Amino acid sequence: MSDALVRAIDYHTGGEPFRIVTGGVEPPRGATILDKRRDALERLDHVRRLLVYEPRGHADMYGCFVVEPNDDGADLGVVFFHNAGYSTACGHGTIALVTWALDEGIVPRREGENRVVVDVPSGRLETWARVEGGRVRSVRFRNVPSYVWAEGLEAAGRRVDVAFGGAFYASLEERVERAELPRLIELGRAIKRALEAAHEIVHPLEPELRDVYGVIFWQEEGEGPPLTQRNVAVFADGEVDRSPCGSGTSARLALLDRSGRLPRGEELRHLSIVGSEFRGRVVGDAEIAGIPAVVTEVEGSAYCTGEHVFTLDPDDPLGEGFLLR
Repeated sequence: MSDALVRAIDYHTGGEPFRIVTGGVEPPRGATILDKRRDALERLDHVRRLLVYEPRGHADMYGCFVVEPNDDGADLGVVFFHNAGYSTACGHGTIALVTWALDEGIVPRREGENRVVVDVPSGRLETWARVEGGRVRSVRFRNVPSYVWAEGLEAAGRRVDVAFGGAFYASLEERVERAELPRLIELGRAIKRALEAAHEIVHPLEPELRDVYGVIFWQEEGEGPPLTQRNVAVFADGEVDRSPCGSGTSARLALLDRSGRLPRGEELRHLSIVGSEFRGRVVGDAEIAGIPAVVTEVEGSAYCTGEHVFTLDPDDPLGEGFLLR
């Protein structure tokens, strides 16, 4: 690493950063995306730390390795990373990745709707990018089937619901304001610990899709329509999602569909703690090992913020970096 130059390009989706490795690193190896995810943990975790940790990143940094898809049925593959490791899903990252792939000509771009298929650890996603005036204006992705895992569980003195949207999220109503973030971060960590201590939360078909990835705090916003909620997701090791959280939006849609709050085909206007917006809806039914599930679509926009060449001075006493939170 001391002699390496790691190249990356940064985007943000709804305010949430996404650092895409573009050079200087051998991509993760393996026959499938989950194999590549395991390989990244074993061989490339020093790169993740270098790019996520301070002083080159921060506790809320997110990024990815671009990899070959599982087969020729997809255009791209991706391994996501964050402050605590490697996630199984990342909606804001998928939106940013597809925008980058079209911006850079990795995937051909044309005016109108562009279909791009992406293999992520949780499965294969169809996406549609809207191009107007030569620019990607938004990306909509159809997620893997989402379902409600449990409702009304007790955790850290709260009642929470757990749903899967590519990863497992606990969900509860709380006041979502910037001044509340320190409290919500600690509460999110406590809820995650309590749920994982009391329950084995695992996908019925893929054992690597397991445990509570994040805790979503949400509040109602206005009367609607459309149904509007503001949320903040605290995920990984106390990481705060600045976007409305793409895979978390799918988990929320599964719960809203189950409760009847969101009629089929109608949109959820999902706001983040910084005011950015995703639009989501349930578009169909599915089944996972006999469990009722729903098919969801989530749409948002991403923007390039810069390109980087990262180095590591062999004499730097802080090495690959550090995290303060």
